[in-house]
Amino acid sequence: MSFHDLLLKQGEWLFKKRSLLPLIFVPVIVIAMFYVANTGNVIQRSYAVKDYCCLAISLTGLMMRFFTVGYVQRGTAGRTTIGFEARSLKTKAMYSVVRHPLYLGNAVMYLGIFLYIGIWWLALLFITLLWLYYERIIFAEEEFLSRTFGNEYSVWAEKTPTFLPNFRLWSSSERHFSLRFALKREYSGFLAVVAVFCFLNIARHAIYFRAIHLDFMWRIFLVISAILYVTLRTLKKNTNILNKGD
Repeated sequence: MSFHDLLLKQGEWLFKKRSLLPLIFVPVIVIAMFYVANTGNVIQRSYAVKDYCCLAISLTGLMMRFFTVGYVQRGTAGRTTIGFEARSLKTKAMYSVVRHPLYLGNAVMYLGIFLYIGIWWLALLFITLLWLYYERIIFAEEEFLSRTFGNEYSVWAEKTPTFLPNFRLWSSSERHFSLRFALKREYSGFLAVVAVFCFLNIARHAIYFRAIHLDFMWRIFLVISAILYVTLRTLKKNTNILNKGD
């Protein structure tokens, strides 16, 4: 098998299994925290400002996803674990400044989590692994887009950065931003991000300080995110409010 085909095969497999990524990272994080605690190299303090900055980084990634999805025409894309799909090539709004805004958003979300851990070598390791992970998925997806859209894709890819956005290239979408559609698609993201931070906060107290504790502000964030999740899920499942205007 050629290296090209190997990267393609790996990318397609990783795309199908991408939902398992958090399940792999979290246990490794906990094990690393145990290791650091047992070697005595942990700083026995919790820096709230640093923690909230890490949350802000992750929420920035979530907002990237939110604004990307809000400009996507309903019915042109969907979530699937079967393989790549695209009914049209998206080249406007966020897709005009970077070719893979959703993956960029995911990466920024993970970056905040990695920095929160406070173990520099583990954060560096995860960032490297995350780069290799998305590199392969992007490689496979761009092969698919090139086959599907041909010259249209080539022209867009030639001028649009792969992963680091260039906002000077912004091109407005013919479609207005749909808050309802963005909420419908991404409503669970805020709870997921906050839940991971809360879990790591509890783990940090348990491992480093031998106490089961969740800091007060994290409790507030968790309650707010849970209320938003339940409200939006109820609207999505039991009403047509989030469908209006799409």
